[in-house]
Amino acid sequence: MSGKFTFSMKVFLVMTLLSGLVFPRKAAAANNGKSFKAGGEVTTDLVIHDGNAIFKGTASFTFSVKNTLDTDQVGTVSYLLMTEKGVKLQDKVIKVKIDRNTNESYDFDIPGLKAGFYKINFMINVSDYDDTTRRAFGIRPEEIRSQYPKPADFDQFWQKAKDDLAKVKPDFKVKEYPDSTRDNRRVFGFEMKSLDNMTIRGWLTIPKTNNTHKKFAVLLGLPGYQVGLPPMFGSDVDLAIITLNVRGQGNSTDVIQRPRDEFLFYNLDDKNKYVMRGVIMDCVRAVDFIFSRPELRHDNILVSGGSMGGFLAIATAALDKRVTLCSAQNPILCDVHNLVGEVEWPIEDMKKYVRTVPGLTLQKALDNLDYFDVKNFATDIECPTLMGIGVLDPLAPPANEYAAYNNITAKKHIIIFKDLGHEVAVRYKNYEGRWMRDTFGLF
Repeated sequence: MSGKFTFSMKVFLVMTLLSGLVFPRKAAAANNGKSFKAGGEVTTDLVIHDGNAIFKGTASFTFSVKNTLDTDQVGTVSYLLMTEKGVKLQDKVIKVKIDRNTNESYDFDIPGLKAGFYKINFMINVSDYDDTTRRAFGIRPEEIRSQYPKPADFDQFWQKAKDDLAKVKPDFKVKEYPDSTRDNRRVFGFEMKSLDNMTIRGWLTIPKTNNTHKKFAVLLGLPGYQVGLPPMFGSDVDLAIITLNVRGQGNSTDVIQRPRDEFLFYNLDDKNKYVMRGVIMDCVRAVDFIFSRPELRHDNILVSGGSMGGFLAIATAALDKRVTLCSAQNPILCDVHNLVGEVEWPIEDMKKYVRTVPGLTLQKALDNLDYFDVKNFATDIECPTLMGIGVLDPLAPPANEYAAYNNITAKKHIIIFKDLGHEVAVRYKNYEGRWMRDTFGLF
């Protein structure tokens, strides 16, 4: 792949800040600590014997303890193995004596696990120190499949949505903002009519050029949960960048103004009126906008987003074959039935919402969400797709992500971050940029 991608760091920083559901890395990762006393300390380190924390067979770990105190440390080192939902599977405790000013390492091998993801805690409890290191790992995740089928009328449901969108004249309006120009890019605001005749807005930035025939490849950036996307800038001279504010977010809140905790469940009792039906159609209308612009390449469109934006990227690529490439980071709403008992958000907020709507049950709400489940959109994707996941993600657990990823039959690639939660590292955006440039022939 080409190594040139000058705006990747700026894109990464903007998309990270705007994904809407980013949690601090430390909260999701290890709780490694240190014991300080006069004359030294006790420290621990865990090595997972796979770079991605993904094993084909036996899971293998080394837990190391360094004792620089002037006293011996006596006690135990142990692990606790659990399912992703926190159900205990097994544990092991070994008695240890760690002499002063020495290092000790303890190897743990766990064979015979079924395909899936697991949580594991490594614990030390000795004379002057106790601590827990929390990690997760996978066993043959390519074998993961959801036990919940795609609705038989899924395709008909979404064809009806697209037909309804087609009946709404887009009435595209574009306005340049010369005072906002920077990084040698022109800034345009745009608005359009989408499903239910709602006005949807976004931003378009285009590199300045004297070539009146220049056409630009397009990055369509889709929003995280309940955040407003501003114009996105970069120094790449070949790329136009669109940031979309779907209904109820950013500068597209004319009709739908919901508290943050309620937006995702707005009208969930009726799948035909559910807010995400319109949100997804807003993304399809954004592709219509791209096709309305003569300065944009209609055959070079990358849709990209994180969290809810990752969900929208996959949904848009599945429903609109005009999309050329799809990039989804930590997409939410994957294998939604299996989120119950596993994640706090959005399930706990969903339970609260269900109690406020007469006749609505959690099961009915989940059944409606089947029509918005990433794993069900994934089967319809035809364009090359890139996905990034965090093994410690508390909102989009890796097994759920793989249930969606494994449903993609198009060319695909996944990047795994074993020490991250609901985020990706800059390495992902660097890869995405090289992949896009090579595919679009931007050199």
